[in-house]
Amino acid sequence: MPLKIRSRIIVILFLSSTQLVLPQSDAECLNIDETGIIKKAYKAFENDLFNYYTFGKDSIKTYRTFLAEVASLSLDLRKLPSDNSIQLTRAFKRNATNKNSLWVKLSEYENHEATKKSIPSTSSEKDKSEILIFNYRGGLIQCLKNSSESDDFKEIVSTLEANGNISTSLVSQKFYYLNDNELCSDEIKKFIAFDIYFSILMVIEKAFG
Repeated sequence: MPLKIRSRIIVILFLSSTQLVLPQSDAECLNIDETGIIKKAYKAFENDLFNYYTFGKDSIKTYRTFLAEVASLSLDLRKLPSDNSIQLTRAFKRNATNKNSLWVKLSEYENHEATKKSIPSTSSEKDKSEILIFNYRGGLIQCLKNSSESDDFKEIVSTLEANGNISTSLVSQKFYYLNDNELCSDEIKKFIAFDIYFSILMVIEKAFG
């Protein structure tokens, strides 16, 4: 039975009104993270994808197939992730320490009221302190958004900034229907790597022992 995608307790982070000064090129976006984990994770994501889907160097077919399987909840999560990607996912959890992290702890978030509706009512106070939220307004994601020439991509990110509870399958559908030029852009591929692939792994990594 396929694991349920985005019962993930990953919701949107609203940062303070202070605006970050962001670089405007995709190459510089990866340098926002000084630990190097983002570069390693993106490389691991592409390795997983191209090893699993045997379409050679056909990026468009590979990415569209991945997105279609996420959207239809048919992705085989027992076979796709490499051990390297699982370990990097765990590192993301350990590194969720500041407002520029890709994920941050809800317990450290300033505006709890804005996300209260997304917290499961059955969670204990201890559980709530460990909930991680995806940082759509953090340095990397905003840099990818600002660097992209795709208006559709910018609209998707803006929608997620306003409502982080949109399901992973629905987000995948939106990316699936982008045109080829947009889909193969570095900004969009990197966004897919983190908001879709690694967000899924953040939920299921414990199943890998």
